[in-house]
Amino acid sequence: QLQVVESGGGLVQPGGSLRLSCAASRFTLEYYAIAWFRQAPGKEREGVSCISSSGESTNYEDSVKGRFTIFRDNAKNTVYLQMNSLKPEDTGIYYCAARWGICGLWIPYEYDYWGQGTQVTVSS
Repeated sequence: QLQVVESGGGLVQPGGSLRLSCAASRFTLEYYAIAWFRQAPGKEREGVSCISSSGESTNYEDSVKGRFTIFRDNAKNTVYLQMNSLKPEDTGIYYCAARWGICGLWIPYEYDYWGQGTQVTVSS
């Protein structure tokens, strides 16, 4: 089964930074839109950011605009989420997911391949 793998989560103080990675070993991410979703305890999974397969289109949830940056390195078959100025409300499990081509409506059921998630905790 095709799968993506997240890495880079951890514990960070408010105002700190983390870079999450989303990689695939059994297929090429180049043709897929990649989205990052997060799920906080007791809350529904929400979209954080998405990048189209071409890299020309990126989208961000309002609360992370100006703080998070999504970008891709096709040579490394990896998509990254650079997270700066982290806040406690950014805490949650972060998942990356892939779908062919474009980001679509940025709804979880549109995405075909998912990782297991990586924990991000922002706390002093």
